[in-house]
Amino acid sequence: MLTNLSIQNYALIDDVNVSFSDGFTTITGETGAGKSILLGGLSLVLGKRADLSSLKNEAQKCIIEAEFNISKYQMKGFFNTNDLDYEDDTILRREILPSGKSRAFVNDSPVTLDILRGLGARLVDVHSQHQTLRLTENDFQLKVVDALAENKENLQAYKEHLELHKSASKALQDLMDFQANANKEHDYNSFLFKELEAAPLKIGIQEELESEYEQLNNVEQIMELLSEGHQLLNNEQLGVLGRLADLKRVFQNLSDFGSSYSALNERVQSIFIEADDIATELEHIKDGVEANPARLETVNGQLQQLYDLQKKHQVSSVEALIDIRNHLAEQVDAIENIEEKIKAREGEVKEITKQVETWAIKIREARNAVIPKLKLMLQESLYALGMPSATFKIEVNSSTSFKSNGKDDLTFLFSANKGSDYGELKKVASGGELSRIMLTIKAILAKYEQLPTMMFDEIDTGVSGEISNRMGEIMQEMSKTMQVFSITHLPQVASKGQQQFKVFKEEKGEGTSTQMRKLNADERIKELAEMLGGKSISESAMAHARQLLQ
Repeated sequence: MLTNLSIQNYALIDDVNVSFSDGFTTITGETGAGKSILLGGLSLVLGKRADLSSLKNEAQKCIIEAEFNISKYQMKGFFNTNDLDYEDDTILRREILPSGKSRAFVNDSPVTLDILRGLGARLVDVHSQHQTLRLTENDFQLKVVDALAENKENLQAYKEHLELHKSASKALQDLMDFQANANKEHDYNSFLFKELEAAPLKIGIQEELESEYEQLNNVEQIMELLSEGHQLLNNEQLGVLGRLADLKRVFQNLSDFGSSYSALNERVQSIFIEADDIATELEHIKDGVEANPARLETVNGQLQQLYDLQKKHQVSSVEALIDIRNHLAEQVDAIENIEEKIKAREGEVKEITKQVETWAIKIREARNAVIPKLKLMLQESLYALGMPSATFKIEVNSSTSFKSNGKDDLTFLFSANKGSDYGELKKVASGGELSRIMLTIKAILAKYEQLPTMMFDEIDTGVSGEISNRMGEIMQEMSKTMQVFSITHLPQVASKGQQQFKVFKEEKGEGTSTQMRKLNADERIKELAEMLGGKSISESAMAHARQLLQ
């Protein structure tokens, strides 16, 4: 509930700070005193957009704070979802800077206007002429029916299954779209895949083939160089091995004359052994090297195949070709098995559809069961509000499609006078009739679900006498389970409040500001007397005011 409201530098308000209690609070004041300004300030802190015209003094910022006790609202989930610190006593603050920018805070944490608006909607329901028009909307009408039908759990289960249905249906449509597009590309993808599958694709194959190609393509030069190397090593007179054999003999003889010669001898021996080993391997290689035109052609063909594929697919490595081949394999496999997948997904959608349909039927049955009760409650309440012939025609019929709140079409027709044709509320009900119907519906909702703080803005406009007295009683009854405010011009309604505030203008120097204060018992009698008889208060008006308060 709203426990405190502070407004600084807004419209005609310099500084107003008021505290509220639970129950029914009435707010009165002369026309033009600023009651709408007060409501405007509250709307800003609940998330309404602002501009520089909101500032009383354009050189200073406007600050509006509203403190709420939300311990009974079960709102920890909202705070966790939006990464906010939860407090039983939560403060919403809105600042409008001289630059035109605005900032919003919840418990001193900066928030976006969307978050502030979302939280505000859960805390205060401001009933204005605009909100009365919601009464003509089908979704709002169904919400009323569902409150009486206690459909909350049914609707939750329905919505969960509807989400599954949407998800499964989308997956099915994605498969069907894929099939439609893939069929066009399937033959081409199959060709590309087979072409890659036939190529010698493995890691390192390109390097291996390029090395082999170099050897095969230069075999004559290699054979000449091998022969020359063999000659240099093995020539009887000038060959390296022969000269090293002489060197080996010399150092072997020197080794007998000291350790330093022995070390040199070992090194020469090692050189001779290494050279002899090279000569043996060279002989082996030379014997194995021969021209192989057929293999050269094969290797050249495989390399050209790799080069052509890389150019075709605009890549520069065999690894990239392998990735493309694997991806094509998945695409080809997917389209070849798409019918089976679609059939399985269709079965899943069909099963989920049955479940959604089951919950939709439960919701419809519960709605139909309470419609007679709803019609009776509405008609009885409106009879007391000066609409003795008001009747409703409410029907729930199965729709052809699933909606967010079930699978129903609601017919909600109204007739204000006996013998008149039924019609849609927005077409046949006057503004005053809509206000009384909305008040009645709010009162019914208050008995069946936990509503936020209710702020009625002159919902009693256009009524008087006993009807206004009854409207006050309805709001008073609602306040037993929730906090209710009523901005009113009618003393019958104002007197029903457990507390009453007066909004008034006060001249200071050359300026005027709007003020608001709580009235004590004597002040309430005087205020009600003025509302009854004007500024010239008669004793009969005072007596009537006392009677109203009693």
